[in-house]
Amino acid sequence: MTRNWKPATKLVHGGSLRSQFGEMSEAIFLTQGFLYETSAAAEARFKGEDDGFIYARYGSPTNDMFEKRMCMLEGAEDARATASGMAAISSAILCQLKAGDHIVAARALFGSCRYIVETLAPRYGIGCTLIDGRDLANWEKAIQPNTKVMFLESPTNPTLEVIDIAGVAKLANQIGAKLVVDNVFATPLFQKPLELGAHVVVYSATKHIDGQGRCLGGIILSSKDWIDENLHDYFRHTGPAMSPFNAWTLLKGLETLPLRVKQQTENAARVADFLADQKAIAKVIYPGRADHPQADIIAKQMTGGSTLVAFELKGGKEAAFALQDALDVICISNNLGDAKSLITHPATTTHKNLKEDARAELGLTDGTVRLSLGIEDGDDLIADLEQALAKIKA
Repeated sequence: MTRNWKPATKLVHGGSLRSQFGEMSEAIFLTQGFLYETSAAAEARFKGEDDGFIYARYGSPTNDMFEKRMCMLEGAEDARATASGMAAISSAILCQLKAGDHIVAARALFGSCRYIVETLAPRYGIGCTLIDGRDLANWEKAIQPNTKVMFLESPTNPTLEVIDIAGVAKLANQIGAKLVVDNVFATPLFQKPLELGAHVVVYSATKHIDGQGRCLGGIILSSKDWIDENLHDYFRHTGPAMSPFNAWTLLKGLETLPLRVKQQTENAARVADFLADQKAIAKVIYPGRADHPQADIIAKQMTGGSTLVAFELKGGKEAAFALQDALDVICISNNLGDAKSLITHPATTTHKNLKEDARAELGLTDGTVRLSLGIEDGDDLIADLEQALAKIKA
């Protein structure tokens, strides 16, 4: 019966589990451990012969509801909820690698993601090659006999580049590697990496899934076989588990995800068009515009634009700071995917640890600004940007 539900229905009802009290809102099971009626029952639980819960670090009823609801939305067989988005990414990559293995990753990554593949993994004897992921030929050239994982974001943070997920997945399959995709900027509503051939998809649930600035969270989704073979023991023994309270908060966030993302995306499209006509702006990048460099790939793999816009001010850092400081409705913050519109200057915040040449490779200049659109009235957002731009022109 649930197979034919549309996403909005899945996000309200999917994975629901009710106690004997028949509560309408999902219950929060704030417990560390679980009761066994007999010693034999405890033994069966630890042997895996009984599907019940053992310990909150392994799983809980509230986390289970969140995982199942996300599986329904994503079209995944299984999932594990983590304490943060970076816990999801680090776990998804490291759980399947050992010393001597090799990662190929697109270089356009969030700063902490680059740290995982470029700095942390090599400490454990895992090699890494960073490439310009927009060209499939670069992925093919970077493959080594020991390549086991390919990793990318699409659209990327913060420059909104788009990578051909199906093309990279095909290359991964040819060598028996696994493709891990960070799908945060597209949201699970506008892009389905698993349907495009990716093996693992990860989210910072802190972003659109909560989307209201309340809590951290992450999730890893894949086939049951991949999770059983690679992630299950890693997850149990290293402890990146999500708090049940956060799982409950994220469950409530999922109920309104389509409504929020729809409004955010409409606002983003309007703001992108407005910014493109402003003299102080050198460049606007938005996946919903026809002038996006990878518009052909977007048409193939995305069903909507994004809630984010990237743009470059002609006046560099000075103009970017002046614009941000003059805003009234839009808030300066390094977060994104929030109900409130948020703006950040990546070169001095989220990507400040990248060397200047690395930022230049990404097209990330001192004038680049990342704008995450919220659910406010679009007219108010445009008016706010208009008055702020007028001040930096003076």
